[in-house]
Parts: sequence; structure tokens; C-alpha cells
Amino acid sequence: MGIGRLERIPLRRVWEHEASDFTTWLEEHVDVLDEALGIGLTSVERERAVGAFKVDLVAEDADGGLIVIENQLEASDHDHLGKLLTYLAALDARGAVWIVSRPRPEHAATVQWLNARTSTPFWLVQVEAVRIGDSDPAPLFTVAAGPSEETRAAGEMRQELSERHRLRRAFWTRLLDHVKATNTRLHANISPSRESWIGTGAGRSGVGYNYGIVRHATRVELYIGGPDPKENQRIFDALHAQRESIEKVFGEPLDWQALEGRKACRISKTLELGGWSDEDRWEAVIPATVDAMSRLHRALKGPLRRV
Repeated sequence: MGIGRLERIPLRRVWEHEASDFTTWLEEHVDVLDEALGIGLTSVERERAVGAFKVDLVAEDADGGLIVIENQLEASDHDHLGKLLTYLAALDARGAVWIVSRPRPEHAATVQWLNARTSTPFWLVQVEAVRIGDSDPAPLFTVAAGPSEETRAAGEMRQELSERHRLRRAFWTRLLDHVKATNTRLHANISPSRESWIGTGAGRSGVGYNYGIVRHATRVELYIGGPDPKENQRIFDALHAQRESIEKVFGEPLDWQALEGRKACRISKTLELGGWSDEDRWEAVIPATVDAMSRLHRALKGPLRRV
């Protein structure tokens, strides 16, 4: 077996423009960045307004904390550091990620100083583009400076539940109350959470029926995420072969996602009726979301049992 040589290639050959190319790509592939950070980044929003400025990306960590992400396909500089600190304060964010092509030692030292003296985790991450032979280019993220386990634990202990946590827990509480009131057995025995999703098993390992919520929408899904990617794909393909009959029972089209590179698959429906920030709409959002889950379960339980 031959062994290839890792080759670094100029970033601008992969992402010519920082905002329109790299930031847009990262919005859709934040899981690649999270492989380096390990904080469970989800729910990405691009170019959220912060006064007269716009932050490149805003995401959530695994606990629902707000994380601001600033991209710089150049060497780190004072200007971007200042912007990132401004975004942190303006959004009252949980943490910050500063992505650069070349982290200067002075800025790495500054980030370490911030992590040592505040409860706000701050990562300085180097991005490179690499390939082996004639392969497609791939991103390589390396943490140049970041919080230690000790400072991270201290920050989490001091961090109170955010307003986002409160609203999500309130939403799940009301949704699960509605589930019980309608005698829907699916999800009847789970507890409210402050997370962006809740779920229950579908009767086989790694497969579950999940509810999800973002700022202005909810989602119901069958998530196929067992330990064996080939088995996940086999289940997904077998169900996809019955797409017409499944969608007929569900009553409308579904979103079939193979989630390439994530070793999982998803069959879902997003309802853009309102989300965790639309508390005044919950009275309509919750019954519609529970009804969509009931229809999804009814459409998939038979085909899934036979896979």
C-alpha cells in the first residue's frame, strides 16, 4: 500500500473570498470546525447584525451557549481581535472562536491571558488547506490557543442559564404537556430539556424520533445515527426506496438527507411557524409540531420495522 504525502495549498485557491466563500462554506460545515474544538457547535447563523457591524457567524455550543466566530484568511491582527471582543460583549456570548491563517504569537498569548482571567472561553484557531496527491482539498483546523479544562469548568459553573435555555425548556415543557394531553405515547416518558432537541428511540439502536427547535422554526425527524455508517446508509436507502408511499401517508414531502461526512442520515420536516423566540406563537406551533411528529411516526413505523 502506497503512502501519500500531505501537501499544504494556498487558502485563496480553495476559498477565494473570505465572506462569500469561506464563511458561507463554514456555515454549512461547522461540524468540521467542531472536530477541533469538541464543543458541539450547532444552529449556525451568518452575518448577524451587531450595531453597525455584522459578526461572521453565530452558533451554539452543546449547552446552548452563544458562540461568536470571526474569520480571517490572513495573519491575526488587532482589528479582528477588537471586533471579536465587541461581538462578545454586545451579544453577551458564551465564548468566541477566532479563525486565522497565521496566528501571531502575540495574539496567541493574548487569548491565553483572556482564558486564564475570565470565564469566557476563547479559541484562536489556525485554518489550512491540505490534500494528498490529486485529492480534493480539505480543511485542517488546529487550535493555536484555547481554554484549559480547568478554566472551562470554572466558566461553566459561573455561567447562569441563558434566556435561550429558559425559553427552550419552557417550550419543551408545554410541548410534552400537549403530548400527554393528546394521549400520544411517543415521547410521553421523556423530560423537558434546555437543549435544541429532544428525542426518543425508534426501537432499534442508533435510530430515534427527534423534535428540534431553532429561533424561528421547529423540526421533526427520524435520525439514523448508529455506530456503523454502512448500516445507517442501508436503513436510509431502504426507506428512501419507499419514499412515495411514506410521503403519501405523511401527507406532504419530506426532506431526505444522507448527511455525507457525518456518518448519519435524517428524514425530516421543518415547520417554519415559529421557534423558541416566538413565544406568542407557541399555542399554534406546538399542536402543529406534535401533529407532524405523529404523522411522521405513522408513515415510518411500518417501513422501519421491515428494514
